[in-house]
Amino acid sequence: MNRHLARFVAAIILSFLWSCASKPSPPQATQQTHSTQNISSNVARPKPSLDELLQSAAAKPSTPFEAEGWQSLFDGKNLTGWRETLFSGRGEVECKFGLIVLKMGDPFTGIGYTNEFPTMDYELAFDAMRLQGSDFFCGLTIPIGTNFCSLIVGGWGGSLVGISSLDSMDASENETTRFKDFEQQHWYRIRLRITHDRIEAWIEKEKFVDVVTAGKRISVRPGDIELSRPFGFSCWQSTAALREIKMRRVSEPADRPKRY
Repeated sequence: MNRHLARFVAAIILSFLWSCASKPSPPQATQQTHSTQNISSNVARPKPSLDELLQSAAAKPSTPFEAEGWQSLFDGKNLTGWRETLFSGRGEVECKFGLIVLKMGDPFTGIGYTNEFPTMDYELAFDAMRLQGSDFFCGLTIPIGTNFCSLIVGGWGGSLVGISSLDSMDASENETTRFKDFEQQHWYRIRLRITHDRIEAWIEKEKFVDVVTAGKRISVRPGDIELSRPFGFSCWQSTAALREIKMRRVSEPADRPKRY
């Protein structure tokens, strides 16, 4: 009996030792470090502040202006010659880092020019950027003779370009309706040319608007945008920046009208 008991005890001990030997070894310290690094790399970085976005925008070079005769309407130092548009729910307007900043409103924020401005035979060019938001970052309202209209850039969800309004049809409904994907924090050179019976507009080098206005009823879209008359900029539920706003007198269209 004692021999049988001794064999039984020995079998139990051997079984225990075998199970311990077969267990996996704990992970090495290098593996733990690698895992920790993976976790830390997946942590979301904080979004840049508006000031950081503005500093980055101001540091980006501007495209040289083509041709001659340009007159600057904004000196990059202050808002002399401009005033805040009194939209309900407007965001803050300021001059910062050499830029005009239109902070996000609910829905509009805008600024208007207070000095004398022509009503016909002129060309306007400037840089515009959408810093935050997803709708139009440039609503440019300008005079055409005794009437007014607006060039909308990045509207109706972020990509629409067109003139509001022609024959009471806004930028999403008339023959100037176009679409373009606009990047956040990217400067776009926008140029608008108003001559007798013609509206022409370019974004970068591409012509987006070329319409004969003879016989058309020209107006701004009814509503708060009317406060931008006679000449002003606005944005809709977006934060926008403007710079290099210049104007020159012209006497004729740039080229023949395009049929859409």
